[in-house]
Amino acid sequence: MAIETFYPLLGQLGFGGILGFVIGYTSKKLLKILMVFIGLFFMALLYLSYTGFIQINYDKISATTEAFLRNLFGGGLSLPLFLSSNIPFIGSFIVGFGLGFKTG
Repeated sequence: MAIETFYPLLGQLGFGGILGFVIGYTSKKLLKILMVFIGLFFMALLYLSYTGFIQINYDKISATTEAFLRNLFGGGLSLPLFLSSNIPFIGSFIVGFGLGFKTG
């Protein structure tokens, strides 16, 4: 068996791993910044609610969140078909993403 038959597989593994590492590293950095802003935003909302400047309708927030999640995860993408056709890329991407997220 010639090594040329493994070139497409090696390309997928290498590209998936590098792309996963970069995305994992970047997403961890961005998530840290995003969480600070989300925390400050919710602290400001709770303070304004406590002082009486605004009133928060928690029932509406809960209903909207449930509807959003139901629409998001009820989509029409055939996950088994997608995964089976991209196993080498997805596997190396997940490993790279984990390494990048841990490093970041």
